[in-house]
Amino acid sequence: MNPRRKSRLYLAIVVLIGVVLTSTLVLYALRSNIDLFYTPGEILLGKGEKHEKPEVGQRLRIGGMVMPGSVKRDPQSLQVSFKVYDARGAIDVTYDGILPDLFREGQGVVAQGVLGEGNVVNAREVLAKHDEKYTPPEVADAMKDNHQRPAEAYVTPQAGSSKS
Repeated sequence: MNPRRKSRLYLAIVVLIGVVLTSTLVLYALRSNIDLFYTPGEILLGKGEKHEKPEVGQRLRIGGMVMPGSVKRDPQSLQVSFKVYDARGAIDVTYDGILPDLFREGQGVVAQGVLGEGNVVNAREVLAKHDEKYTPPEVADAMKDNHQRPAEAYVTPQAGSSKS
């Protein structure tokens, strides 16, 4: 091999290693910013055979309907707690902040936060459904059968109890 070809080969190898290293670092950085979407039933029961239930401390987004009669506001602060339900169960959500204007019982919401002990989501952001004509596709798919039974029929598992 002549020196010119050798230098081109080394340059190509260095560029290839740089591209691989850069791609790896970008994907690793983005991995920590991913919040997976779950419905209340998926948090309680898991997504299926291949998908496990989320772990305590995991960042996630939960979507469902606000259970009528479940909204409780702390009169001394901005803390609010409510239940989000779907056809398979209900999950408690706590949020410290100002809720969107369209937030109300019986409406669809998406809460983004961290799963805590006892299947309680500590939300850092709450988004309310903004229009009757539009629902994000992932929320629409996850909530197709939300209105099959009344909200009063749901039982939220007590903290510390778990089903296998």
